[in-house]
Amino acid sequence: MTRARRRRIIRTRRTLTGLALVGSISFLAGMTDATGLLLTGDFVSFMTGNTTRAALALSEGNLYHAAILISAIVIFVLGNAAGVVISHVSERRIFVVLGCVSLVLALASMMTVQNMLFVRFYMIVFSMGMVNAAVEHIEGLPIGLTYVTGALSRFGRGIGRWIIGDRRVEWTIQIVPWGGMVLGAIAGAVLTRLTGAHALWLVSLFAMVLALAAMLIPRPLQRRFNQKVAPSGSAITRAK
Repeated sequence: MTRARRRRIIRTRRTLTGLALVGSISFLAGMTDATGLLLTGDFVSFMTGNTTRAALALSEGNLYHAAILISAIVIFVLGNAAGVVISHVSERRIFVVLGCVSLVLALASMMTVQNMLFVRFYMIVFSMGMVNAAVEHIEGLPIGLTYVTGALSRFGRGIGRWIIGDRRVEWTIQIVPWGGMVLGAIAGAVLTRLTGAHALWLVSLFAMVLALAAMLIPRPLQRRFNQKVAPSGSAITRAK
């Protein structure tokens, strides 16, 4: 076997592993988003929708609902930040991030008292922000896990570039998170209609199963799915 062929095989294995992981995590995100939407009436990962709904609430003078949605956006951002920090300090970063997501969802599922429902909503939002740090790119191509507008945009632009002569097809992987999100949302909706608030327990359990499955992925490969932290002062050096 030639060295070039060996490299192609290794890269293909890396890509397929990454796509399987992305599809599974997007499935989790879809389950959570559908369950959260049915339980709370608001999106737990679709912050574009919450931004628009917050603006509409403000235009209608509904400051209460606008405050809830704006707070959710802030918490989603903090969840993303927390996910990056957790993945940075962890050896088994994907396992730890997904394990934390599972734990937060399990805690959220316990918030069944009426005056704790807002806490449950924000905890689900926080977990959906956190899960984005599990995988950030596949072979250098950016991947979104809880939002698919960017993925669909990149997919559409890839089609456009293919039409005008660019025969690279790496952009086709962008359909994977969308497919995972759709299937997960269907599963989450069915589970919620069948079990009500107990569906969160099942979503939490699925997140833990994913976390355990991620333990099978070698650590060097896991590191390839996340952005490297730039060394201090690198921006200043580049500016010079």
